[in-house]
Amino acid sequence: MHDTPHDGTKAPDRHSGVRRAFAASLAGTSLEWYDFAVYSAAAALVFGDLFFPSEDPLTGTLLAFSTYAVGYVSRPLGGVVFGRLGDVIGRKKVLIATLILIGAATFLIGVLPAYSTVGVAAPIALVVLRFAQGVGVGGEWGGAVLLSSEFGDPRRRGFYASAAQIGPPAGNLLANGVLAALGALLTEAQFESWGWRVAFLLSGVLVAFGLWIRAKLEETPVFKAMEAEHTRPEAPIREVFTTQPRALLATILCRVGPDVLYAMFTVFVLTYATKELGMSRGSALAAVLIGSSLQVFLMPLAGALSDRINRRLLYGCAAVAAGVWPFVFFPMIHGGTWLPLATGVVVGLVIHCCLYGPQAAFIAEQFSPRLRYTGSSLAYTLAGIIGGAIAPLLFTSLLSAYGTWVPLAAYIAIASAVSLAGVWLGRDPEAAIDEDTRLAAPKAPAAADATRSV
Repeated sequence: MHDTPHDGTKAPDRHSGVRRAFAASLAGTSLEWYDFAVYSAAAALVFGDLFFPSEDPLTGTLLAFSTYAVGYVSRPLGGVVFGRLGDVIGRKKVLIATLILIGAATFLIGVLPAYSTVGVAAPIALVVLRFAQGVGVGGEWGGAVLLSSEFGDPRRRGFYASAAQIGPPAGNLLANGVLAALGALLTEAQFESWGWRVAFLLSGVLVAFGLWIRAKLEETPVFKAMEAEHTRPEAPIREVFTTQPRALLATILCRVGPDVLYAMFTVFVLTYATKELGMSRGSALAAVLIGSSLQVFLMPLAGALSDRINRRLLYGCAAVAAGVWPFVFFPMIHGGTWLPLATGVVVGLVIHCCLYGPQAAFIAEQFSPRLRYTGSSLAYTLAGIIGGAIAPLLFTSLLSAYGTWVPLAAYIAIASAVSLAGVWLGRDPEAAIDEDTRLAAPKAPAAADATRSV
């Protein structure tokens, strides 16, 4: 009887690798959303005066917010560049590069001279660094999903891939916590002078932690198997568009509804509660923070639930709930009291968890392993532009044009119907599980095979 290299002695190393992969995925996406949350706050509070001085303060603020959009527009470039590299040279190498790019850009924003010091070079540099952030983010998400899911049991892909999905609520909570602490410790003048820079410089801590974890990781078993079998693609972008167009369309469509729903219950609800209902910003923000806190724990639970029941069924039911809930939510909060608002936001974000938690696994399993990084990255970045990037602007425009909540709810319902179409076009996970199981299964040494044949 021959001992195989995949006996019980290997199990501890594999389990340790899965845990490190989960932590590495979570750290990277948390950094991504921490950076975006801090940037949005700084754009609203200080960037207009510091980098876009104008006689009209509103003009400066609008220009500052325009740099925020650059971070979304540049994401597809990151998806194309890093998605391709992830399928050609490996997941780990690319994820180290994207983490360094995001962290370095954020850190440099924290030390960027203001317009009063270097003139027009200041806003130009801000736009360039924001663009670099977006490029890094475009390549980060797909790799973070694969890093955790391809190390783990493919039959638990929903849970392992949810590590990347915990990033948005975790990053937002961390950013709001840092900003709240700075606001409590500093005067307004101190915050505007140098305090805001601290929030950006702290991203270096997350980068160092993420690099420490990722440097210790090996390449994922699935990619190593493809490398050994010489099945890595030479032109993955072309292959995705020519051989897997249905998968790409399904994954783009499935992301639209969750992105629009999240934009409503974490961003625009603050505007609606304060401007339309006359509530304080603090009370509205408290409702969002409670919902975001719950999401940190509910996201992996939703991912795990999708492993136990049909993932497409869970996603589809949640999409229906997402389309219906706004028609309950808006009449419910009409009285302008805090408890109905908090309850409505929490329910909305719980529904979002049932969509976003399984989403990473659903997207990854639509593509064959050899094209998975490229396909996932393209879906994530392209859907972000038509979903989350424009949702706050459309909410604002619809409310301004019609003066009622009905068009807002209808917009969310339409976006949810788009996601339902994506779910219908997608495939069930069994085929992807079989592919990953075959690739990741330990192979007996060739010498042992030869001995047995003799």
